[in-house]
Amino acid sequence: MSETPSTSFSTVYRTSEGQVPSSRHLSITHPVVAKRIIFYKSGDPQFRGVRVVVNPRSFKTFDALLDSLSGKVPLPFGVRNISTPRGRHSITRLEELEDGESYLCSHGRKVQPVDLDKARRRPRPWLSSRSVNTHAPRRPAAPAAPSMPRAPRRLLVFKNGDPQSRRVVLLSRRVTQSFEVFLQHLSQVMQCPVAKLYATDGRKVPSLQAVTLSSGAVVAAGREPFKPGNYDIQKYLLPAKLPGISHRVHRKGNARAESRKSGNWKVSITTSDLANAGTSSQIYIVLYGQHRSSVPIYLYGTDGGRFQDGHEDIFTITVGDIGMLFKIRIGHTNTGCSPSWHCKEIHLQNMNSGRQFYIPVQRWLARDQEDGEICREFPILNKGQPILPVTIYELHVATGELWNAGTVANVYISIYGEKGDTGSRQLLTSNSAFNFLRGQINTFFLEAVHLGDLYKIVIGHDGLGSGNGWFLDDVVIKDPTTNHEYVFFCHRWLDQGEDDGKIVREVYARDNSIFSARQKLELKRKETWSAERWKFIKGNTLQFYSRLTGGFVRLHPDGTVDAIGKKTDKYGLFDVTFNKGNVCIFQSHKMRHLSLALDNGIAGRGAPAELRVLYQPNRCALLESALVPGHTVIFDRHGKIAEESSTGYADLSKELLVFVKGIFLNSAVILLATSLYQALCLQPDGTCTGAGKQSEKSYWKVHKVSSEICMFESVKNMRMYLRIKDGHCDGMGTGDIDCHFKIKKNLENASISLESTKSPGLFVGLQPDGQAKPVIYTKDENVFFYPQVIQFGRENPMGMSATPSQGEEKIQESETQKETLSKSEARGSLPSSAAKEIRHSQSSETLLSEDEWKVLVLTGNTGTQANVTLWVYGEEGVAGPISLGKDSPEQLFLPRQEDEFQVEIKSIGEIYKIRIGHDGTSRQPEWSLQRVTMQHKKSKKILDFVANVWLSRIQAEGDTVCELPVMKEGKPIFPLMRYYVDVYTGQLKQAETESEVSLCLYGERGDSGLRLLHKSNMPVRFQRGQIDKFQVEAVSLGKLQKVLLCCEASDKSQYWYCEKVIVREAGTTSESIFTCERWLPFMSQGIIHSEVELYCQGED
Repeated sequence: MSETPSTSFSTVYRTSEGQVPSSRHLSITHPVVAKRIIFYKSGDPQFRGVRVVVNPRSFKTFDALLDSLSGKVPLPFGVRNISTPRGRHSITRLEELEDGESYLCSHGRKVQPVDLDKARRRPRPWLSSRSVNTHAPRRPAAPAAPSMPRAPRRLLVFKNGDPQSRRVVLLSRRVTQSFEVFLQHLSQVMQCPVAKLYATDGRKVPSLQAVTLSSGAVVAAGREPFKPGNYDIQKYLLPAKLPGISHRVHRKGNARAESRKSGNWKVSITTSDLANAGTSSQIYIVLYGQHRSSVPIYLYGTDGGRFQDGHEDIFTITVGDIGMLFKIRIGHTNTGCSPSWHCKEIHLQNMNSGRQFYIPVQRWLARDQEDGEICREFPILNKGQPILPVTIYELHVATGELWNAGTVANVYISIYGEKGDTGSRQLLTSNSAFNFLRGQINTFFLEAVHLGDLYKIVIGHDGLGSGNGWFLDDVVIKDPTTNHEYVFFCHRWLDQGEDDGKIVREVYARDNSIFSARQKLELKRKETWSAERWKFIKGNTLQFYSRLTGGFVRLHPDGTVDAIGKKTDKYGLFDVTFNKGNVCIFQSHKMRHLSLALDNGIAGRGAPAELRVLYQPNRCALLESALVPGHTVIFDRHGKIAEESSTGYADLSKELLVFVKGIFLNSAVILLATSLYQALCLQPDGTCTGAGKQSEKSYWKVHKVSSEICMFESVKNMRMYLRIKDGHCDGMGTGDIDCHFKIKKNLENASISLESTKSPGLFVGLQPDGQAKPVIYTKDENVFFYPQVIQFGRENPMGMSATPSQGEEKIQESETQKETLSKSEARGSLPSSAAKEIRHSQSSETLLSEDEWKVLVLTGNTGTQANVTLWVYGEEGVAGPISLGKDSPEQLFLPRQEDEFQVEIKSIGEIYKIRIGHDGTSRQPEWSLQRVTMQHKKSKKILDFVANVWLSRIQAEGDTVCELPVMKEGKPIFPLMRYYVDVYTGQLKQAETESEVSLCLYGERGDSGLRLLHKSNMPVRFQRGQIDKFQVEAVSLGKLQKVLLCCEASDKSQYWYCEKVIVREAGTTSESIFTCERWLPFMSQGIIHSEVELYCQGED
């Protein structure tokens, strides 16, 4: 068959003005010689498509078509798959392509559909996904993304192995949404797949934050390793005019920079004639002048034989006007088969002024020679003497004590002083065999030309290796020249999955090292008090243990006090009858008329006296008189009360360990803390880690089997129990004997250890990365857990086991057991969960407590059978969640019925709002709430909350929770506020989710509670590139501080990429911006987190 001229060629070109062929199918009986087809980019509606004419002569195979499209459709790994517009069918042969149709190109089998009508429209210039032309006129750069603080506004990008192929990229917000988006953008700009970035010295750049360490230039690579080359960033960034840039770079002040000729230097470097003195590595040099410094300049020749034994290599470099030279830095990238290098000497000549400088080096730059450094600094000589001395700084780097705080990543530091900086140096060789382990202080030595007074450091890691996150406590730098010590206090995570996600931090020096040490100690005390303060909630019963005497504090009937009591001594129990902050009254549990007091500095009996609790970093407490600060309870070795001046300091002790009675009662909800911030947590895969957050996911319900033997069931994942089985410790237990643990109480630190009853001698322990495993008890901290009570339980009736199979047995309780139950129920818990439903004795002799309230809930015309929960907010804390339930739940919350509940609310101060809602379960989840009334049983004070709201997913606002403010003189103390919440889903592939997303707003006056983002302005929520608008009504929170975002995705296909959240109060124009820029859930340190805290980035 003859071919027409129009079908003799394959033409590839872009469509124009949105003109596309008809998409109708042609019914023909003879083969089409030429097929005119438009190819679009998967998931990118801004890509306008390319039109291709396909015939047998132009594309003989399907692979040939893929290769041709790879050069036209910008995809990171080229075009590897063609599919129909909705992505349902893949095309694998040329014969399957139909004339006049449109298809999607992708680099993987997973295809993101595209709205072709949108793609065919002419896009706005800034939305076009065509390749960027670096010679086009420069537009103003968008602000740098929040994830890249202080990043350069422009970045020079070299192609790996080809320094002549380079582009200048503007770091706008659009291209720095995430590291993946940035790599995709570079793939388009460089016209080749970009999968990895390197610094010009060969170090990997694994994240956006790491770009800040790249000196303004990176090398873009595919899957191949780094290829050394002459990546001369000086030539393209300083100070010459960049292509398309209309202005020049000027020096400080208003003086223009000198011409490039004035910054030309001749550099002569002589390699020693020692054996193996030459190097295969890349050599670079940095010049420091009074005005500024150069960036690393790589020294290359054209003959490839540089820096060999006994050779002199001469180069001409351009650095611009740096002012009077005072030091140089020379180093190499430690690459190639023989990277070690011994430099003999360096000659420098300023080709403008003619001044010459001679630097005798005579040093190894090698990992296996001398001190292992591959970078060295040398001062300029003046009349044979150095202008500045060379100093060996002593660095003490402290890794935090949190579980999984250590890192295996490569750590780098740059020190800044009034006379320059050290450049980025890897902290490699220390006084320890392994660096940056949990709780470890590593000492390094860093040689540099003296920097003068130090003022900051930039420290970070490259993010490589499993478990690369790092909790840096502080860095102490000693300057031997001045004998001065600088403290850089960090105390934060450098982890992409923790804190703010940064792996590089800029830390400034504290003015006074002694003052800094005091600040650090005070911070530690505050953190310890925050972890231990739950013990001093009003209503708790305590014991005080002295490690010096090995006994418990007792208050005898005659008013004398000692510290030699046994654990079971009835005079060693004290009730907290008053609590305000850290000031308490400790009343004798046995003798209500006696309290622990300080009389003229001596502890003893007396009227109720206030004692201030002062916690130390070792979890020990001091009891100080609130009226006479400085007077504390002190015991000697014999357990007798003593004065501080009465004997030697070693024979006295102020420190007491505090124990709470009744922690492991049946049905108690506890948290097993492993550090001040972390707790034992059950993972979704059934494993357990001690590096979990102290949140609801780490709550355990106690099932008491017998005296001192308990089981622990996950509250978040019901019917999953902690167990030791077959050499593993996990949360996959079913409630059998593998889940039985004997509780061993450790008096020396107020902790407990859990011993398996089936395998005696094996305890629940933690590895350094926090993962749980069975271990033998050795008194190491990896077997210590510090219990915190979230909700107190109750005593089992005699003979009753907590084994699930027996939990439903009905057992008659004796009067004695009822009394014990009543006492158990009267206990308190943490302020965040400081209340529960209580049942009062009908006896008229029962004394009314200050914490007892009656709650009346009036239902409207529609009742509910869902579970109803109440929260009560006060000036000093929050009580809740309080479950409003009774033995016959089906009789509660019926239409037009008022239900009465008795609740106990402890130590939250003046109440200013409540939150009430239901969980949306049962066949009748809708609820019409009319009113809530709270009455204080002792004072008869009444708080009336008029609601008149629907709490329903399908009615009104679609919310199942409402907040109600306390009214004063007919007006709310704080008004109800409507918050408009805009949630931005990112542009990344598969960024959308069908999972439920919840949000909690935090402000100066508490929080909004976790609200399900259910009713959006969009028909389908959380789609890729979409902005969903929601409304949250809450009592005014004051100035917003942070947002908690939660996405409970069941599998990875439903993970969600959130770009940011913007919140605006009704009636205002200012917006609070909370940048997210991450996937949810996300994995950090082997732990999957489904929620993240976002802090306010500012207001617009």
